[in-house]
Amino acid sequence: MRDEPTFVERVRRDLLDVRWPSPDEIRARARRRSQRRIVVSTVVLALAGFSAVAVAAPGTSPPLVQPAAPASPTRHEITTDALLQPADLPQPVYVQLSQAGLGEPVRLEDTLGRCRTSQGRSDGWQMSILSRSQTLMRKPTQGVLVPGDALVVQDLFRLAPETARQLFTSLDDLVAPCAEWRSIQQWETVDSTHTVEVIHRWAVVQRGFAGDDAAILRDSPTAPRDVRTGQTLTNTPSPTLLAVVRVGDTVSLLRIADDDTEAKLRQLAVAAAARMCAAANPAC
Repeated sequence: MRDEPTFVERVRRDLLDVRWPSPDEIRARARRRSQRRIVVSTVVLALAGFSAVAVAAPGTSPPLVQPAAPASPTRHEITTDALLQPADLPQPVYVQLSQAGLGEPVRLEDTLGRCRTSQGRSDGWQMSILSRSQTLMRKPTQGVLVPGDALVVQDLFRLAPETARQLFTSLDDLVAPCAEWRSIQQWETVDSTHTVEVIHRWAVVQRGFAGDDAAILRDSPTAPRDVRTGQTLTNTPSPTLLAVVRVGDTVSLLRIADDDTEAKLRQLAVAAAARMCAAANPAC
């Protein structure tokens, strides 16, 4: 019976069949591995946020690799600290009502929208991404909240950046068709119902006093006049005032009590712009 080869003999025979690379080939492989390691290291550095913009000339020191400046995080939510605070008002605030919304139109003023649609135009409102609204009120009358107790009504919107800018570039064109608009409506009195005429005169009266953009809109209506008799039914009402302020991609609308002034509204708009920095992109 033939003897089986030992383990040592089998290993020795297998080694005789192995082809060993030459020294030159070994050195070439080592160079290729080093080049691959350099490429991989460069990719890792790039992904980690580093940037190298220069290559050292022969005989000079390599340039320093500087870390890229961190980008400011994008803000999404509108928090309550981005709204006017009670301390921003000169009179005491006893009640603060707030609510949030998604995809709301930036409705400047209902009367302005009716003026435009009555002429076959769109209302012109831009659409927001999200919003937060609040009403700051004085002490309730006899424990009951009524509209006359409202000191400030504020709507704060986040829009696409270009939409926020467009709102201001198109503001004069938005108001122009309503520079003198005749409105016919029903007027209820104690003894009867009257068909009355009111002339609304809309205008942009101030611009550029706060934030990245700001404007005050004013509607100066006439006293309601009975269309049939020509009789004036009440005194001329106070103008309607509206402040519009932009900081980055946020836009705020501010309305104040009827007996307040443009100067006071402007002061509140400046305070609102400072508060809006807590929500705006880019950061203030």
